Amino acid sequence: MYNTGMSRFSFLLVAAAILPFSVQAAPNIDIETAAQIYQDAAIREQVRASLGAMPDHIRQLVVGYTSSSLSDAQLAAITAAAKRGFRIDVFEAPALSALAANLDSDTAKKAAVFLSGDVGKRMVAADVAVANLEEEKLDKIMKGEITAPSTPQRDALFVKLEAASRSTESTVQIFLSMGTAVGMGVAIGSGLDPGPVEERARKSAEATRADLEKSMREPMRRYMAYDYRDFSEADLKHMLEYLQSSAGRRYVSAYIASIGAGFDAMGRRCGEQLGDSLRELAIAQLATEGAGAKPKDQK
Repeated sequence: MYNTGMSRFSFLLVAAAILPFSVQAAPNIDIETAAQIYQDAAIREQVRASLGAMPDHIRQLVVGYTSSSLSDAQLAAITAAAKRGFRIDVFEAPALSALAANLDSDTAKKAAVFLSGDVGKRMVAADVAVANLEEEKLDKIMKGEITAPSTPQRDALFVKLEAASRSTESTVQIFLSMGTAVGMGVAIGSGLDPGPVEERARKSAEATRADLEKSMREPMRRYMAYDYRDFSEADLKHMLEYLQSSAGRRYVSAYIASIGAGFDAMGRRCGEQLGDSLRELAIAQLATEGAGAKPKDQK
């Protein structure tokens, strides 16, 4: 169900906003139970598959924030910050905590039953497989250049599955939050006050969120159609029945909160590293320029 493949950055790199991940009011479950759900859903495997492409995406984000060309040293600093920030160990602790905080015991039990069943296991296996596809292929899938055989009935099911999984909304939310973290890092590294940057980002979110979701919804349906291309209509209906149930809806909310918390943590870590590195480079450049300048009374 984790469907925020990194190819989707091509739709969202121009945007940046702070969109706090909602936390559903529900009794906590113990971290061991949350860890089992996390393992059954193969969240680690799917997230880890996306991390290798992050340095390229973060460089594109930073380019969008800067009006001047970046030096080799700055590009190297951006790459290093992305590698330090977007790591599975940075993701997992907040993701597990959010999952535990947003699941109740009944939802956890029903999620475990679904994920351990035939359709649930195959769903997770398909998600892991598509998450590990090359980004170029993922991009073609979302653009409709690579498609899976379908029927009007299957298309209708994917419309409902996309809505029930809230895949578009969660994907937009994650990338906007990550974009803000990078924007804050650039602001700090440039010596700007991060407060106004945050305020502009929030206003940008309010203005662009609906349009972003609209542009993403059809690509997300194509992604899901390819992801579950080997599933029968009966299998898809079984998935839909669970996701539309009260327990399924609560699980989706907890899942989104978990993924959101993990990506938010990685984005913030990257932004902090980026801000520190760019600031250090700026200070070093000023020192070099100052050392090379001659006093006015010298010839």
